[in-house]
Amino acid sequence: MAAEDNGYSAGAVGFAFLAGAVIGVGAALLLAPQSGAETRKLLKTYAERAEEEVREKAKEARETMETAIGQGRQFINEKKSVLAAAFEAGKEAVKQRVS
Repeated sequence: MAAEDNGYSAGAVGFAFLAGAVIGVGAALLLAPQSGAETRKLLKTYAERAEEEVREKAKEARETMETAIGQGRQFINEKKSVLAAAFEAGKEAVKQRVS
């Protein structure tokens, strides 16, 4: 999965998707009158699709977060090593200066 930064948060994308789904369902009900049973079946199908897409987006968000957390941990560990080395060099310089 390629990491892309298109400027939209996962929440904004999810909200846009849900808003589009609601508008689509409303338009379908208004423009194509059907029997009650057919309408319920149609709504169930829309809900199942929406649930599937929301689950997929949640999975993608989880993977992205796990990647970011891993990179953050790696960054902290690298900086910790650099800081420890600098601290030791400083201690050694002070020892030499005192001696």
